[in-house]
Amino acid sequence: MFVVTTLAAGQRSGCLVGFATQTSINPPKFLVGLSRKNATYRLATEASHLAVHLVAREHLALAELFGTETGDRTDKFARCQWRDGPAGLPILEDAAAWFVGEIVERFDVGDHVGHLLQPIAGEAPDGLQDWVTFADVRDLEPGHDA
Repeated sequence: MFVVTTLAAGQRSGCLVGFATQTSINPPKFLVGLSRKNATYRLATEASHLAVHLVAREHLALAELFGTETGDRTDKFARCQWRDGPAGLPILEDAAAWFVGEIVERFDVGDHVGHLLQPIAGEAPDGLQDWVTFADVRDLEPGHDA
């Protein structure tokens, strides 16, 4: 599970994402699927970059915040620590690792839209972590239907 954040037109947004994977080693590419019903998706249609965050299980509350609240009603960033990162994107302070990727292509993948990213900057974890997985969040009530 990943928390994805973005910025467009001076607005920030972010959500918990389960559909994401590395797609290429050389050149490095990463695919993020955003639900069409999600506030983050709507903002990402105007964004040039996405930030992808890995969350350690010790910060499960961060995944819960971005997975259960909708940006349509809640300023999630008022409820967590973050800083401005590359391309002005919000970087979550409690993330164990993160990267920012330029959106190089968008395409339909069903009820989600795939965002193909070219990483431009990031911070790797210090070592192996106990990452938040689907098993940790499967019982969460999402802010939006998928």
